[in-house]
Amino acid sequence: ALPILTVLSPKEVERCRQIEQNLNISTMAELGLSIHGERETGADVRSANVTAVMALSNILKSSLGPQGLDKMLVDDIGDVTITNDGATILKQLEVEHPAAKVLVELANLQDSEVGDGTTSVVIIAAELLKRANELVKNNIHPTTIIAGYRIAMRESIKYIQENLSLKVDALEADTLLNIAKTSLSSKFIGSESDIFTKIIVDAVKAVKIVNAQGKAKYPVNQINVLKSHGQSSQQSVLIPNGYAIQMMRASQEMPTSVTNAKIALLDFD
Repeated sequence: ALPILTVLSPKEVERCRQIEQNLNISTMAELGLSIHGERETGADVRSANVTAVMALSNILKSSLGPQGLDKMLVDDIGDVTITNDGATILKQLEVEHPAAKVLVELANLQDSEVGDGTTSVVIIAAELLKRANELVKNNIHPTTIIAGYRIAMRESIKYIQENLSLKVDALEADTLLNIAKTSLSSKFIGSESDIFTKIIVDAVKAVKIVNAQGKAKYPVNQINVLKSHGQSSQQSVLIPNGYAIQMMRASQEMPTSVTNAKIALLDFD
């Protein structure tokens, strides 16, 4: 038998491809492999991202600063959390939008690296995205906007270092206490900041190190914080020129305190 050659028009070829694609989709659906979703691109996605980010920013705006308002958060099991700390608020929220999740991760990173400014970074990032979206609507390419933001970042850092930054050694004790009190205002010990601000400032000064170049460094990781139950937070103390280890007595017959004790340091491999 001779082979039969059939010549199809471009429309018929496209129709055959659509039929084949529909058959493949039907086969995948029968096997449970079908992916039902929607694909969005362009301006719609940018607008949705900016809307989600600004919604998250508006939640935190009212809690910014020492005079910020507290938020009452209730989870699924009824536990109530009252705070104005940005990282704590974002941890309690169930954020599903991908762009908003980026801000949540940004706040967590700021909290772990610096310990303060979580609300500020979220508000600033959201405002930058909002202004960038307006520039994109004016037919400015996103790459150009990002390059402009990077130039502005370098100039801002340069200006802050030259005109706004001060060395810690040049600051008075009252200024250091006020800085620590501002950082503690959004924490759960903010009501007892008078006690903890002095402890914090003295602890940071105690770990001061001056290198060969004469520059002072303050390695915060060398400050050891011990948590003990049974007493109030107002009874917290700083042990200057010493080191504390969380240990328990092996027996109730052992003394609770030893004056001028001899300590043996043993190293076991």
